[in-house]
Amino acid sequence: MIKRIAFIFFWLTCLSCGQSTEGFSGYHFAKPEAPKVSKKVASKYKAQALRLDSLFTELSTFSHFNGSVIVSKDGEVVYQKAFGFADKKNKIPLTDTTMFQLASVSKVITATSVLMLYEKGLIKLDDAYAKYFPEFPYTNVTIKQMLSHRSGLPNYLYFLNDIVCSQTKVLKNADVLRLMVERKPDIYQKPNKKFNYSNTNYALLALLVEKVSQKTFSNFIREEIFLPLGMNHSGTILSNDIFEKAISKPYDERWKAIDCEASDYVVGDKSIFSTPYDLFLFSEALYQNKVLNAETQELAFTPFSREKAMTNYGFGWRMRDFKDPDKKEIYHNGWWHGYRTSFHRRLHDKVTIVVLSNQLNRTAYQTYKIYQAIDSKSVNLVGEPDEE
Repeated sequence: MIKRIAFIFFWLTCLSCGQSTEGFSGYHFAKPEAPKVSKKVASKYKAQALRLDSLFTELSTFSHFNGSVIVSKDGEVVYQKAFGFADKKNKIPLTDTTMFQLASVSKVITATSVLMLYEKGLIKLDDAYAKYFPEFPYTNVTIKQMLSHRSGLPNYLYFLNDIVCSQTKVLKNADVLRLMVERKPDIYQKPNKKFNYSNTNYALLALLVEKVSQKTFSNFIREEIFLPLGMNHSGTILSNDIFEKAISKPYDERWKAIDCEASDYVVGDKSIFSTPYDLFLFSEALYQNKVLNAETQELAFTPFSREKAMTNYGFGWRMRDFKDPDKKEIYHNGWWHGYRTSFHRRLHDKVTIVVLSNQLNRTAYQTYKIYQAIDSKSVNLVGEPDEE
């Protein structure tokens, strides 16, 4: 009987995530709150804004981009707009307060949380993960290696595939750790041998945040990051009020709604929801050293994988042009179900680009076109999208 009740609860929850019902399952679609571009800024960046609007109008028309975007420079919002639908069936449009699942962009928030604990002296980056979880069977893996994807740990999305794809079960972070202890899956490689992207690292790091802070991961990022920065439309799938807010529904390339699955409830590697404007606030707080100090950020933006010549990975951030301080870009992209996400920052002139989409479409990754528009260049519509 208990199992049946649990199944019904999970089914109803997934229904609200992935099925279209009248009134969007009680989701509240708020009116836009984010401030528009000021007249002064509009005049200063008029040419860039026109190029950006032309670009995204074309992408939405011909490449079927469905999502929301914000672009800023030196702390000023240059361009902000939403295109398409939060709920296609009920014709509910996206607004600047509609929330998107961030997919792997969530790792940026998770890494920041870990580094906040580091700054407070509560952890050391060279600590073994097993110091905090003695049952963890991979005793040589360190926090630093997990942050930089050099742990060699296998991806739970694969070795727990029998559970991950289930729509009748709920998988949580603690389950990932428990099942790793029980099953002891083989590592992909020895720790610190080379870069190997694995969602397991960040699912386990979210547990570390909980263990050290004595707060749930959802509450930690809410109380330590979101509320202080005014990120009023951000939270995890486990946040108590998440379904009271405007959430975009995920779709495939043919506009079929995508259902939840068991691993949606693992947080840290994904399953944080936010808006472009909230991520702009987060980016600005980093530029102003409000969340992490400059020394810690420099560490986070350091390339840790020498075998990667063109791009690299720090702590929760990918990077390119990392040898040139005038071109260095740190970023993270993501995809999960129908969500495609891009969060890019060019450090020397404090550019922030956020593109969030709720439909399976690679146009969300084409941030090089946005840089062309910002840099007063003609936008080249031919080129390769960024890597995830």
